[in-house]
Amino acid sequence: MRLDKFLKVSRIIKRRSLAKEACDRGLVAVNGRPAKAGTMLKPGDLVTVNLGSRTLEFEVLALTENIPARLATSLYRLRKKETRSGG
Repeated sequence: MRLDKFLKVSRIIKRRSLAKEACDRGLVAVNGRPAKAGTMLKPGDLVTVNLGSRTLEFEVLALTENIPARLATSLYRLRKKETRSGG
């Protein structure tokens, strides 16, 4: 599954266009390397997303095209969540 689609399906980023933009701006890395929106993910990949003052690092557990919102967090395991102050 493409990285941008996974970020949307897992509800980490609300829209696929925003996920693609984050990738284009270099805010997303897979296994420690900057990733493009079309990067293909597989279970076990480590993804880091920098969004404003938040940094999320998670491991991909499963790939599915559609999943109810209440089950979206079952697609990944959060490894690190950081929030930086803006000042």
